[in-house]
Amino acid sequence: MTELLVTGLGVVAPTGVGVEEHWASLVRGEPAIRPVEGFDAQRYGITLAGQVRDFVPADHVAPQLMVQTDRWTWMSLAAATLAAEDAGYTPPEDDVYATSVFLASGSGGNEFSQHEIQGLWAKGPKSVGAYQSIAWFYAASTGQVSIRDGYKGPSGVVVSEGAGGLDSIGWARRVVRRGTPAVLVGGTEAGLCPYALLCQVTGGRLSTAERPEDAYKPFDRRANGHVVGEGGAILLLEEPGAARARGAQKVWGEVAGYGATHDAHHHEDPAPDATQYARAIRLSLADAGVSPDEVDLVVADGAGVPELDRLELDALSAVFGQRSAPVPVTAPSSWTGRLMAGGSALNVATALLAMRDGIVPGTAHLDDPVDVPPGVDLVRASRVQDLATVVVLARGAGGFNSSLVLRRYEGGTS
Repeated sequence: MTELLVTGLGVVAPTGVGVEEHWASLVRGEPAIRPVEGFDAQRYGITLAGQVRDFVPADHVAPQLMVQTDRWTWMSLAAATLAAEDAGYTPPEDDVYATSVFLASGSGGNEFSQHEIQGLWAKGPKSVGAYQSIAWFYAASTGQVSIRDGYKGPSGVVVSEGAGGLDSIGWARRVVRRGTPAVLVGGTEAGLCPYALLCQVTGGRLSTAERPEDAYKPFDRRANGHVVGEGGAILLLEEPGAARARGAQKVWGEVAGYGATHDAHHHEDPAPDATQYARAIRLSLADAGVSPDEVDLVVADGAGVPELDRLELDALSAVFGQRSAPVPVTAPSSWTGRLMAGGSALNVATALLAMRDGIVPGTAHLDDPVDVPPGVDLVRASRVQDLATVVVLARGAGGFNSSLVLRRYEGGTS
């Protein structure tokens, strides 16, 4: 078990740019899923998405870097700056290897690639710029953040689709065990150009509903798929002794446990049962030394696909079904759309904010909940509740299951 402190949060999401903007939107219950802007998405059979509308790249990224990178990297660069500023963190001058960047990616630099491919088709090979070779690549955001900010510790990228935001935190713990005291984790996505959208439509899990209230409805009887979103979150994690040594003034919470499994099933089909998903949750609880009865809230993956929602409820019941009282379960991604790797990172930020303020955000448009198994209490509207231990869940297309245990920090900083 390796405990890490979350000392900085940076959010760029459909609900707002900045931690407090995002949180205020959730608490107010403001859906950020709207008609797609910028191109005609109806050609691909959908009309809705969670787009980041108030993000001005030039406010966060230098012009010479913007031309080399894609929108998803712009968002990561912005979120990394916000996280470091939130933590009051600067890399130590006497150790350039003290900070790592370990982000997640599920989609890569789609919009940049689309422009280059269009140029290739229309004008030929000479119209394709040299930056195409790096702007689309899954590790582009990790590389650009580490180069720009001088973070030279061991770095990498995790590619496990929606589970990636949690898996980056799992990798950060390994990095810290090997001696690096600070790691930037999480990730952002920007899969909302025609090329990226077409790739996702072929998976068959996107909602074709035309009204936001009918589209992304996890755990509802009218669930009919999910809505694509962009953005995400980046978090600064620090080894507790290093955070104290530098005089960290804020601690959002503690990463207490992590577990991950794989369904070992056909990558295009849901698992035959919830065995491996439940196992990931149990592994994280055991890693944290926490019993199911001690969990105050579960932030669910919330696929919005009936079969996948049922598997998630089965996994939760398998773990929490013997509790004296059902565990509250919410799916905040229903307000933003599914952001792939950025979504699970954003859910971690949301969980930490919920612990800070003692508020559980509800699940959007949960009008007619499905029958829940023993041990599960679906949160339909925001509620006030003391939260000391929160479990965040995520699944990635292809069979990835991840679970993270967060604990309120009682170490004295605020």
